[in-house]
Amino acid sequence: MDADTISVFASPYGALLIFCLRIVDVSCDTMRVLFTVRGKRVIAGLLGFFQALIWIFAVGTAIKYLNSWMHVLGYAAGYATGTMVGITIEQAVAYGVSTVRIISRNGGVEIAEALRDCGYGVTEFGGYGREGPVEIVNSVVHRNDLDEVMRIIDKWDKDAFVTVEDPKILRGGSFATREWKIVSPFGRPGSVGGGTRQGL
Repeated sequence: MDADTISVFASPYGALLIFCLRIVDVSCDTMRVLFTVRGKRVIAGLLGFFQALIWIFAVGTAIKYLNSWMHVLGYAAGYATGTMVGITIEQAVAYGVSTVRIISRNGGVEIAEALRDCGYGVTEFGGYGREGPVEIVNSVVHRNDLDEVMRIIDKWDKDAFVTVEDPKILRGGSFATREWKIVSPFGRPGSVGGGTRQGL
């Protein structure tokens, strides 16, 4: 780095730059882990590449100024903030699909029909629980549709037992094209193009 760049990093602005670099670095790393768990190797690899580049630069710069509490604080605060930002981005993008399992004592049929009316693939069958017969409804939906699915469930049976899991393998089933929404942190959904719904 030239003398001007070194002087900037040695100043209080340097602590702010390290803070910002750590936010980007840790956000990429958080997203990388989440995509790795979902088996998205290419995306995870690209995020890891950029995360490593930024990390080396940020850490290398921070080490030079360990005697400055502002630089150390900027490094630590950037790590914490980056973790929260990464999780927020992942939740907003809501990439991937989830398996929703609903167990209802009195609203399973209505829930299944309401989900089908909204374009979701649904499998329903009967079961027997601790308190008698129940209706079991299974559906695979995009994660950014989970709020809508939960509203449908609550409309027909607020006491239904609901579990949500990330499926490892998807094969066969029905698909319905639909606009892919991004959940805004301000509560207003946006859209970024086409997507698919998948169900059983």
